[in-house]
Amino acid sequence: MYKILKAENPAENIYLMDVEAPRVARHCEPGQFVIVKMDEKGERIPLTICDYDREAGTITIVFQTVGASTKKMAELKTGDSFSDFVGPLGCASELIDEDLDSLKKKRILFVAGGVGTAPVYPQVKWLHERGVAADVIVGAKNKDLLILEEEMKAVAGNLYITTDDGSYQRKGMVTEVIKDLVQNEGKVYDVCIAIGPMIMMKFVSLLTKELNIPTVVSMNPIMVDGTGMCGACRLMVGSEVKFACVDGPEFDGHLVDFDQAMKRQQQYKTEEGRALLKLQEGDTHHGGCGNCN
Repeated sequence: MYKILKAENPAENIYLMDVEAPRVARHCEPGQFVIVKMDEKGERIPLTICDYDREAGTITIVFQTVGASTKKMAELKTGDSFSDFVGPLGCASELIDEDLDSLKKKRILFVAGGVGTAPVYPQVKWLHERGVAADVIVGAKNKDLLILEEEMKAVAGNLYITTDDGSYQRKGMVTEVIKDLVQNEGKVYDVCIAIGPMIMMKFVSLLTKELNIPTVVSMNPIMVDGTGMCGACRLMVGSEVKFACVDGPEFDGHLVDFDQAMKRQQQYKTEEGRALLKLQEGDTHHGGCGNCN
């Protein structure tokens, strides 16, 4: 059992928990994720790691209630436990493996949308701890849905916040802030890392392609099983079939076929849709078994 040491509700329908998971905390890196189960019969829920404390042996997760399982999970309190807490899974951020001296010379921009702020935070924190400054744009529908503001302020080189309704700081989409920084303020970036809703990552990638800024996106929103066995997170990256849970979750945003991924995500929600996808995709439908015949 994995004990919940802290359970908070920082924004409407958004929950933060610190979970006692020493083995995961010892080995995880920014960009990776865990799979949690409330009990033996519970659904497997993949969640990107928001933060970790190796010394305390804790992992911080953030999730939004979107269905029955996450609503039930939101009812858990401090002192309750998860039956399973598996990880770290997926590949760590590519930044982790870069030469530190080279990394310090890079001009890095992070773009976080909504709950995507949670997986952006550990990457920015990791860089900050190594003396690498990064600009961060955080977008939310309104001020009340903004999370981790103070934590992000403490580690970001520059933090730019924008809300759809203009209720806090800037008004507008994150893409408008990118345009303003590059075209009006003369900012130059060597890489952009965007994490958030699929539609946000799509339009950030379209813009950064125009601006000639290499871009990395995290495809964790389409993950279900987290092992490559269910076929939910199959996507096309350039001409290659990839699976977000085993090959990612991070990919080149300029190569991801977002339209296909979003259409496929909707189709996968029904039993009929899953059967049709299995028929159409054959032995590339599953990343884990590799054989649907």
